[in-house]
Amino acid sequence: MRRSDEGARRALVGAVARTLPWRAVGAGAVVGLLVVGFPRLVSSPPDAWLGLNLLRAAALVLALGLAFLLDDPARQLTTPVPTRRWVRAGLRVALVAPLAAVWWAAVLALVPAPSRPPVGAITLEAVTTAALALALASVAVRFTDEPEPGPSIAATLLTVALLAALLVPARWDLFVPAGDPDWQAAHGRWAVLLAGAVVVWGVCMPEPLRRGRGKGKAGTGPGTGTGTERRSRPAPA
Repeated sequence: MRRSDEGARRALVGAVARTLPWRAVGAGAVVGLLVVGFPRLVSSPPDAWLGLNLLRAAALVLALGLAFLLDDPARQLTTPVPTRRWVRAGLRVALVAPLAAVWWAAVLALVPAPSRPPVGAITLEAVTTAALALALASVAVRFTDEPEPGPSIAATLLTVALLAALLVPARWDLFVPAGDPDWQAAHGRWAVLLAGAVVVWGVCMPEPLRRGRGKGKAGTGPGTGTGTERRSRPAPA
């Protein structure tokens, strides 16, 4: 029995791994590395302000790739399966998370220590950005029938990030420079965003409750001309 359970688990992991959008996630990872590494190749090491914003840009680029993580062209065909959706979605995240952690360590290593912001704070920003991408994807999966919402989610996330940097009032600013007096308060707001994204993910991942079935099949009700009801005919004269 245990062997059969282990075999089923391995089969599930393999099936989920094969359906992951590796190209989109990999493209985000490669572009993020280029964003951080390219300035070092063409000029002197970045200063603290540039190093912080390069890391933020790399985190955003990876999050744009993660926006495709729940894409599944066969979703409408694979909905009625024994494994629940939150298990499949959680497995997708579990398969990608270790690779994302290694990627983030490499990104941090590309920024020289004098130019690198506090690692814990900038990592909180990166994790929150990725969690927001996954939360938006979970909302799309829950409330729409679109099997591949990744492009629209990525566009939404990019738009929100740009608007947040430009339009959010100073007292709610998220993108403060390192050493700013509001640095700690800003990362408190990042933590609130992370908690909200996790809650949204948890709420949207279970399958929605089944709605009531239709009252009948088309063409079988009265008045549909199917010949199921008798019509009175005038008696012969």
